[in-house]
Amino acid sequence: MRKCKKYAHKLVDDTCSVHYLKKRLPIVGWLPKYNLTKFQGDLIAGLTVGLTVIPQGLAYAAVAELPLQHGLYSAFMGCFMYCLLGTSKDVTLGPTAIMSLMTAQYAEGQPAIAIALCLFTGVIQFIMGLLRLGFLLNFMAVPVNSGFVTAAAIIIGCGQLKLILGLKEIRKPFMWNVYDTFRKIPETNYWDLLLGVISFLTLLLLKWLKDRDWDRHRSPDVPLTRVQTVGRKAIWLVGTARNAIIVIVTSILAGILWSNNIRPFTMTKQVPPGFPPVRPPSFSYQYNNRTVEGGEFFSHLGAGIAVLPLIAFLETIAYGKAFASKN
Repeated sequence: MRKCKKYAHKLVDDTCSVHYLKKRLPIVGWLPKYNLTKFQGDLIAGLTVGLTVIPQGLAYAAVAELPLQHGLYSAFMGCFMYCLLGTSKDVTLGPTAIMSLMTAQYAEGQPAIAIALCLFTGVIQFIMGLLRLGFLLNFMAVPVNSGFVTAAAIIIGCGQLKLILGLKEIRKPFMWNVYDTFRKIPETNYWDLLLGVISFLTLLLLKWLKDRDWDRHRSPDVPLTRVQTVGRKAIWLVGTARNAIIVIVTSILAGILWSNNIRPFTMTKQVPPGFPPVRPPSFSYQYNNRTVEGGEFFSHLGAGIAVLPLIAFLETIAYGKAFASKN
């Protein structure tokens, strides 16, 4: 009895403290220290990532074989919660290539199944966090994880090749995808290819300008002129916001051509405007003029309920370590 009472007192002391509050709600710790300099960096990062997420979210929705608007919905909702609860700046929020590929395998193009898998993935990861089951990652072999990530990158890369070439009617299975892509290379839309190559080379150039050491041949005793200071600040800004710049410029170009009835590029399908209604998941969907629900619906989730949470957890750790090693 005495040990239980002592443990209860310790538990209350640990959970009812400022340290515990900052650990579970990190915004309490960093918000009072927030300043204008940090706001400037966050504003640039927010604009850059926000504009980059638009085409990225559409692409990930296509990889997941879901309606394009679901890629946009999933791209920003997690950020609202992570700004309150997040503890790592190196974690990737929103859809990722691997999770999109896994969702395509288990959801089979049904948004209702994808939403249910997302819900159960979050619930299972939350329970794993409460039970402190992170040690399970120690039993996952690195070669298996590396092979999985590499295979996913190859599959997604081959799947995107048809888009940069502007090819139509390419079958989805991997082997048929590769076969149809190479078979239809003579049907390449050269305008799509030109725009893709120019955008790719421009991104590489802007990244090189941003990362270049401009002070390598300058003596430390020679101060920078005002023009040099402004120029280097501008180069850093443009290099940091390169993704957003490419998105804005190419969107304006495509919009101008489209308004003049000139359509050389393959355009994104129409995306419904607005937000979906906020409501609990329906756990049902229509298939062949009948409603799939109840036990039949949950049977379609299959092994995805167990696989997706582990893959998402493993991917988060891998991405966090990769970005943390660079920063």
